[in-house]
Formats: sequence, C-alpha cells, structure tokens
Amino acid sequence: MVKSFYQTESYPVIPRRRKTTSASKKVKTEFYKVVRVRGDGRCMFRAMAVSLAHITNKMLTASSEEAEADQLRLAVAETMCRAPEKRKNYKDAEMAISFEMPMGTYCKRILQTSFWGGEPELLVLCHLLKRPIMVYLPAAKVRSAGTNNGFVAIQTYGSEYTVSKKSGKTRKPVRLLFNGENHYDALV
Repeated sequence: MVKSFYQTESYPVIPRRRKTTSASKKVKTEFYKVVRVRGDGRCMFRAMAVSLAHITNKMLTASSEEAEADQLRLAVAETMCRAPEKRKNYKDAEMAISFEMPMGTYCKRILQTSFWGGEPELLVLCHLLKRPIMVYLPAAKVRSAGTNNGFVAIQTYGSEYTVSKKSGKTRKPVRLLFNGENHYDALV
C-alpha cells in the first residue's frame, strides 16, 4: 500500500507572528545643538569639518571651515580616484558610486566644489578618519519617533571605530543632520 505524502509526514503548526508596524515601535530620539552650514555643494564636508572641530575642541573660522571641507573632499578623491589599488579597500563606496555613475565621471566630479557629498564619501571618510559617523534626521520627519522634537539616527558608518584599538578609549562619533532632501548640517 502506497501512502500519500500527507499521510507519511506531519508538520507542526507554526503560529503566525503578529505583525508590528513602525508606528507601534518608537525609535530613540536624541537631542543635540544644530550648527548650520552653508549649502554650497560642500555642506556634507563642511558639516564633517565642524563636527570634527567640535570633537577636538578646535575653533573654525569661515575660511578654515571651507579649507577643512575641501581637504576632506580631496582625501576622498585621492582614495577613490588616484590609485585603483587603494580603491580595493573601499568596495562599499565603489559600489555606491557605480549605482550613480561610472567611476571616471565620479573622479572628475568629486573635485568640483559644487558636487554634493553623500553615502560614498561617508563610507570612505569613516575609514580614513577611523571614527564613526552618524547621520540623523529630524524627528519630525520620522513617523515612528512619535515626536517633532530631537533627532533620530538613521545610519552609522564605521561603527567598528567606536572603540580605539590602540587605547581602548571610546571615540566620539561625527554627527551629521541630513534634512531628508539635499542638505547636511552638523550636530554637536
């Protein structure tokens, strides 16, 4: 006598998990001071420079802020465009760039001060600086925050640098505020 599949095997009934909506899970809201930076195509690099200066207790003038921002941009360009062997260490950044444009086009554009920085540059900078970089949105733009006050972390780059391997000390992250569209400011 041949048994059917259903007669020979028994499977436990797995109860369905209750779906949770993002509205039912509140995300952590944090509070910092916003330092506005000029939106001239350098805003992400400017916000990085301001946040790094704050962490290291360094004062920036408007011209030194711009110079520091341009140095950060140049560091990314050197890493991603100068020598292909360096680029091999930044596969995530290379992949992020390739979704937007060919590498040759990127290498021409990254040197232009009007070219905006974003995820590829943050992926490189966290490693160059050996420091975590946290990107936030205003809580008002995050439904699951449940408040219009404060900021919600949406991404951390370089979390492996939170604790210094040499000293064992916790390293303060660079905190950037993304407006959700096209601009970054610093959070201190």
